[in-house]
Amino acid sequence: MPSNSSTFVAGLTAAALATVAFLTFQASASAPADLAEPQRSGAPAKVAKAPRDKDHPAALPADSGLGARVVYSLADDRVWLVGPDGKVKRTFEVAPGSVDPLPGNYAVTSRAGAITGTDGTPIEHVVRFATVNDVTIGFSAALDGSLPEPDPTVKTGGIRQTVADGDAMWDFATIGQSVVVIP
Repeated sequence: MPSNSSTFVAGLTAAALATVAFLTFQASASAPADLAEPQRSGAPAKVAKAPRDKDHPAALPADSGLGARVVYSLADDRVWLVGPDGKVKRTFEVAPGSVDPLPGNYAVTSRAGAITGTDGTPIEHVVRFATVNDVTIGFSAALDGSLPEPDPTVKTGGIRQTVADGDAMWDFATIGQSVVVIP
């Protein structure tokens, strides 16, 4: 009897391993080819830029969601704070980190009043909404008002804004607030 149950367990184990191998192959075959490429160089390489109003470059892009939300444009390094009525409450330019989130819908997951950024700069009003390859992505304001260019050799997800814009973001983007990232 023991040899029959051992054979049965060995058969189940082999079937499970074959299933895992097949699913792994299937997942790798459908993964984007550029998944391992760097995340920052303007907009992600193969994503089309959202439609813009050429006469009003700071206007809220079409197809950027509905309702109250933060809209972040990767290509324009710009943020719009949009009220429940769909009207822009505030828009401003930002300085991105070296790692970008992928375009899509997110929600504010955590906030911090004041911390030290990964670059050693004291920052405030940190509003986090995504993680990419263990790099946390969020908006923040440097207390010294700096808006640095990202250092491509250091993985940072801090999207810097001015202190005044950081105050507005802090008041607007509470936990659970929708964040829409567009190309």
